[in-house]
Amino acid sequence: MPVIGMESEFNVLLDEKEIDPRVFWGHPSAFIDRPLLPREKSSLQLPTGGAVYFDRGVIEVVTPVIELAPHSTARTVRNLWEQIGFVRGQLTQWEKANDHTVRLKAYSTHYNISYEIPKREQNAKRNEKALALLLAYILPVPVMLVASNRRSTGVGVRPRGSRIEVTVDFTPDPGMMIAAATLIVGIVREVMTWPSYELSVLDQLPIPVVDGVVPGKHTTRKGWLTKDFHYAQSPYTSDINAPIWKTQFGEMMSLRTMAARVAWYFRRSIRKYSDPFSMRLLFAILSGRAPSLLELSDRPAAYEDVGHLCRWGSVIHELKNREIELDITRAANEIWDHQSIDAYIVDRGNARAMHLTESAPIPAKLRKNAVVAAQPERAAPAPRQRIARPRVPARRRKDTPAKLMPQRPSDYLDRRGTSLLRGTTPDRERRRTNERRNGSYNIPFPDRRLTRSAYEQVFLQLVSGRKLRMGSELYCPIGMKGWYHAIFRRESDGAERLLTIDQLLRKMNDWQ
Repeated sequence: MPVIGMESEFNVLLDEKEIDPRVFWGHPSAFIDRPLLPREKSSLQLPTGGAVYFDRGVIEVVTPVIELAPHSTARTVRNLWEQIGFVRGQLTQWEKANDHTVRLKAYSTHYNISYEIPKREQNAKRNEKALALLLAYILPVPVMLVASNRRSTGVGVRPRGSRIEVTVDFTPDPGMMIAAATLIVGIVREVMTWPSYELSVLDQLPIPVVDGVVPGKHTTRKGWLTKDFHYAQSPYTSDINAPIWKTQFGEMMSLRTMAARVAWYFRRSIRKYSDPFSMRLLFAILSGRAPSLLELSDRPAAYEDVGHLCRWGSVIHELKNREIELDITRAANEIWDHQSIDAYIVDRGNARAMHLTESAPIPAKLRKNAVVAAQPERAAPAPRQRIARPRVPARRRKDTPAKLMPQRPSDYLDRRGTSLLRGTTPDRERRRTNERRNGSYNIPFPDRRLTRSAYEQVFLQLVSGRKLRMGSELYCPIGMKGWYHAIFRRESDGAERLLTIDQLLRKMNDWQ
């Protein structure tokens, strides 16, 4: 079945110093206190159905594949936060046992959507590479409004053969992450059905993109990445409500208007995989009825300690309560280095200048003059002042902790708890409020009615420790091979057998 999946990466700070988890622990089993189902290489299958492994200096958690269906994006995000919660809980136990502190600092999230068109049916105008490039023009503006913060730098799209991968910053608020997943999946799945993936289709459809912006090469693997310095000015630190952006049609629009128009064009596909809660929150953000993280004064502090400052079942403080932010700020001043958002904007401006300098071709006349100037002269030239070039930090180490926004009146109306439908009576609202857990308006998602997907149930059975009966024999799961195959060992003679998750789906009643 067509599926989606998500993965998130986290930098690890041991006693407030960033470490490479692969060097320090070697394997995730070093801080996990229970036997887990092994996967390929150094990854482990978690009791929550997903996986954890170390990847180039970060801890990465991954959801299992979840079939596309109504509510599938909410299921996927919930599953991701279950993986995060398990890993965070194991690290907390390891902290207490070893007298250390461990902090997970958010880095990125990848949204994976399956691409089922076989190679024999693809051509030069319709293949996964052309699709990824087209999406690199369509996705950045709406995605940054819902999933990014003021210190974000870009949105990437990578073709991965049988799937399309969208890379963006981690979103610390679970409700907003579901809205982002809903937006991305709806757009990608709809564009997949188009007869052509040529860029010329953008001149024929009412899908606004920023004029003159050309995505660059992705920093990792193949694909494209639209960064902040590909725009005339950074969209992440600009006013998202100011009509200062020229579209390919010559109109002047704000980022919020452009994002809303793109999402509205794909609304039917978005609704197909969404749920009423996330659909309402998504368009509340895009229409201005709910805040975007780009409207905060800086990146939320929850990025700095995922699992503590943000978790499933809560709303980040910057969106929930303005007074509580001040308490967090006082604590943050004691342990985190600060760089103001103004200094960050200056740094990104320097990076933009370096990018433009390095990418600009050198005219032949200037090259000739440079050769002449390099020849020795009788009189020594006057010493020239050396211009310090801005230092480009290494990948994954550019992020700096957030400085929280100043205090505001606590009259924020959370759209997640207020019905936007016409004709809703106060009594109806009161009944819905009383039904919610803890009687709180501020919830990330009303998950008490969110069921498990079919593939989720398969993976939960695989990691449950139960055995599968096939005929008169019992088989014990001993490992995973990718995301579509499980390895079983027959109890009678130890023979191994490989089963697909679709085969296991038909045997859900045979677990002992």
